[in-house]
Amino acid sequence: NTIVQIDAHPFMQWYTKHYGIELGKKGKKGHAGGEKQEEQAEEKKSFKVIGNQQKRAANQKLDTTIEEQFQTGRLLACIASRPGQSGRCDGYILEGEELAFYKRKLEKKKK
Repeated sequence: NTIVQIDAHPFMQWYTKHYGIELGKKGKKGHAGGEKQEEQAEEKKSFKVIGNQQKRAANQKLDTTIEEQFQTGRLLACIASRPGQSGRCDGYILEGEELAFYKRKLEKKKK
């Protein structure tokens, strides 16, 4: 297994589409950020989609360490298979105790 950093944007887009909640927002960034929110508010969604997103969001709780990683735009992941010649690999995003362990290891390595 190998620990790697991956881009968080595809996961942010999926999370937004699935739960209707945007990740990675640090706060308001002036007037330009407000315009983007207005454009997204204009996106039309059916009542069924909105209802499904609200049901999912009510049961969903995201860990704070993963939220911090989404704000930086990078996620720690573990590649669980060897990619070979096909150009793809399988793995999973680190979370919980495993994430804390590898974050400590990376901090020690930086020092």
